[in-house]
Amino acid sequence: MLPERFVSTEPAGTSDDIATLAKGGRTNILGFVLRLAARLPFLFIAGRVYGPEIVGRFALAVLVIEIAALLATLGLKRGLAQALASTDRPHSHVVWDAMVVAFIASIAASALLFAVPEIMYPNSQVQGMERFLSLAVIAVAWSDVSLAALAYRHNIKASVTARAIVEPWTISIAAWVLSYISARDGLIIAYVVSMTAALFASLYPFIREYGLPRGWVPHPSAIFALARRNVPLAGADAIEWGTRNVDRFILGLLFVPEVVGIYYMAQQVASLPQRLKSSFDPILGPVVTKSLAEGDLAAVARQVRQVGFWIIAAQAALMVMFVIPAEGVMGLIGPEFVIGAGALVVLLVAEVLASPGAVSEVGLVYTARHRNLMISLLVLGLQVALSFALVFLMRDLAWPREYQAAGPAVALLISVTIGSVAKSWVLSRMLGANVVSFRWAFVWAILTGGVVGMAFASLPPEYEWAELSIGMPAILVSYLYVIIKFAFGPEDRALFRKLPKSSGPTLPVEEKL
Repeated sequence: MLPERFVSTEPAGTSDDIATLAKGGRTNILGFVLRLAARLPFLFIAGRVYGPEIVGRFALAVLVIEIAALLATLGLKRGLAQALASTDRPHSHVVWDAMVVAFIASIAASALLFAVPEIMYPNSQVQGMERFLSLAVIAVAWSDVSLAALAYRHNIKASVTARAIVEPWTISIAAWVLSYISARDGLIIAYVVSMTAALFASLYPFIREYGLPRGWVPHPSAIFALARRNVPLAGADAIEWGTRNVDRFILGLLFVPEVVGIYYMAQQVASLPQRLKSSFDPILGPVVTKSLAEGDLAAVARQVRQVGFWIIAAQAALMVMFVIPAEGVMGLIGPEFVIGAGALVVLLVAEVLASPGAVSEVGLVYTARHRNLMISLLVLGLQVALSFALVFLMRDLAWPREYQAAGPAVALLISVTIGSVAKSWVLSRMLGANVVSFRWAFVWAILTGGVVGMAFASLPPEYEWAELSIGMPAILVSYLYVIIKFAFGPEDRALFRKLPKSSGPTLPVEEKL
């Protein structure tokens, strides 16, 4: 048994805010599991049926679509909640104003990409229907804004349905069907179809919740004014997204599409832990703003610390489970992707080290948004500079291409770790309390899972199937046993406990911080 000093010393009892976070977290973790189950078939189909080159071109194009859609929301993914909290107008009118603004911005972005498709395909020639991928910008932006409006009223189920069920299953099925029609355009068409399906899955509950805008006189100028005020917040969103994706774009500039495709698949597997963090965003933001409006900084620190521990504990479980059999995991996608195992390991470690900063950012965007933006910009600049430096250095040393392609992943690891430390420190200073919860049992859980994994990895090659089918679940079970038994306190276990229904917090009028 572990010594008592390894056991959590969190105070007993579960406060209302922790209960709210746990309830929203359970809903979104369920969505994460559903999305994982649906995403794996897509990775298998894309890797086995389409191959690295087609996947690489698709990966770069989707990269541009996602940043265009993010910019087209003009910060409304987070800022809409504050607009609704501080207005005297009917909420249905405000949200439809936001939809109009997002539609105008996304139309402009879509038109630009349609006219200049080379932005989406910087390292290859545009052919077939590839320029029509730009139309997906509208669907993604509108879906994001409608889900943000629903999150304000604590409707997290809609996000789970659209993002965790409809979108991933649609792209998986469509990619498989379309592979028989067009091996070149199948993935692109499947993406457009899936984003359109996700849009309808978002609009249906949105209209049911807010209704049609009866008596509505558009006030887009008010929403544009809000968007201008939210430039630092929107910038933080774009920079965080850029930090997780600029490595792919750099690879597209320096390597052929095949290399990008292999890295993209490693990135997709490694991003699964990151989606756990985003699972808490819709509920953590409203809870934090409520505590800030009440002037309860200690509560904010407790909320960030609690959610941060939940996320890191879960991400570390996935890290250990995927790192040890990394070659086998990439081999499942396709034999050509095995060389991406090294990049996968680096990216998985980076996700865990980035978590404290990513969770702290939820508090920083409301308390020190300009400082948060500056830190994010510096981290992104460091990442870009390191990426080019490492690749060119390895080229000068004549290292193999697969080593060179892992350079941006190493740059990501270094930069996000520095950013994570900086953001956690700044938020701790702002709140006057620690926002990172480290427990020694966390280390013991990783070591335990690692020992179990190495035991399976040492099996003869003919038993490689056992490393994946039995070893990975065994790693997860052993890790969870140690972390839950020795690191989880009463508030941690709230994540697994069914709690009475409550109305949940309401967002305050925008605070002056």
